[in-house]
Amino acid sequence: MALHLIKLCVGAESIADLEEWIAERVAAAGEHVHTTRMTPKRREEILDGGSLYWVIRGELNCRQAILDLRAVVDAEGISRCGILLDPRVVPVDPRPRGPFQGWRYFEAKDAPPDLAGPGEAADELPMELRRELRLIGLI
Repeated sequence: MALHLIKLCVGAESIADLEEWIAERVAAAGEHVHTTRMTPKRREEILDGGSLYWVIRGELNCRQAILDLRAVVDAEGISRCGILLDPRVVPVDPRPRGPFQGWRYFEAKDAPPDLAGPGEAADELPMELRRELRLIGLI
């Protein structure tokens, strides 16, 4: 069974912001690699269909498939992990998520389902409005 990772998407205001950033990275480097300080130890489980779930502004609301985990050495000679991601962002059923540092393992049983795609009612609402409606129990 696939094992996922979850991480805060610092600086992004929305899924659209993340998608713009990814497009810039792919245009510049030909791929989307997210570099982290720590390397996941459960590599095989992650590469067995795992995704990186992004938390944007306190809400888990999208994911990218993980294609590879690469050993990287930065300009200062420090070992890092490069997470090669599919550039396609998949919106998921949004869930509130508190802050944390770095990445965390995220079990498949805890992962929210993907949204159906364009035309999904929640997908058409702005993120802030969805968040407010969820807080008052309307969605």
